[in-house]
Amino acid sequence: MGYAEILYEVKDRVATVTLNRPDKLNAWTAVMGREVRAAMHEASEDDGVRVIVLTGAGRGFCAGADMGLLSGLSGNAAAGEEAEAVLRRERAPDGAESGAAAEFRGPYAYFPTLAKPVLAALNGATAGLGLVVSLYCDVRFASDTAVFTTSFARRGLIAEHGVSWMLPRLVGLQNALDLLLSARKIDAHEALRMGLVSQVLPAATLTSGVLGYARELADFVSPRSMAVIKRQLWQAQFQGLADATAVADDEMRKSFGAEDFKEGVAHFLEKRAPRFTGR
Repeated sequence: MGYAEILYEVKDRVATVTLNRPDKLNAWTAVMGREVRAAMHEASEDDGVRVIVLTGAGRGFCAGADMGLLSGLSGNAAAGEEAEAVLRRERAPDGAESGAAAEFRGPYAYFPTLAKPVLAALNGATAGLGLVVSLYCDVRFASDTAVFTTSFARRGLIAEHGVSWMLPRLVGLQNALDLLLSARKIDAHEALRMGLVSQVLPAATLTSGVLGYARELADFVSPRSMAVIKRQLWQAQFQGLADATAVADDEMRKSFGAEDFKEGVAHFLEKRAPRFTGR
């Protein structure tokens, strides 16, 4: 399908979703939100895609909600209608996440319901709502020129869209309080030290580095294993150890009967590249 505010490309079994309002540092709009959701589901349902990469065009990843929309919220009702579509806590009425736990039905919380890994390539400014969206990705890579800020407190806002739950789990309570209360800017290396991102790459090689990692997953890892492991880890955030262990025991029994397990043993013994099918 065609998109107005994002780009969508599939190559080497990797789908790349690019936020494409570079003149606005990819500030988030309702259109962009709908298109990202549609593209994520398109990639999720495509058997030719095994990994999804989310990035931004130009100098930024996403500078947050479009300031025109934010000003609309404090202006007249007509101007605020579009802003409400971006900022309200709506529940997803359909799509793959509609049958998910309540925790993953929010407007930006559906990434964990996708069966394929979602990698964030944070190429520049990652602020406010842009930061929130990045937190729902499975693994985050940052350019060495990227800058991060929660922004909310400096706009008279609060910790929105589950960031009060997500951020402490990634960076710890003290760092989360610091970032949310001060809304100060941090660079990529401080983000790495906090655990906000997993790797920092030179700006010139960010795209190739993330795509290389994505292709390694696509070429050498069982799609079935990735889907189950991703589901296990996200669900485990709401489970006790006993429940997580019981789920693991059940999933391991199912894995023993899967084609990908047989192929995993066969390619290792035969010393060849794997030919996983995801079944």
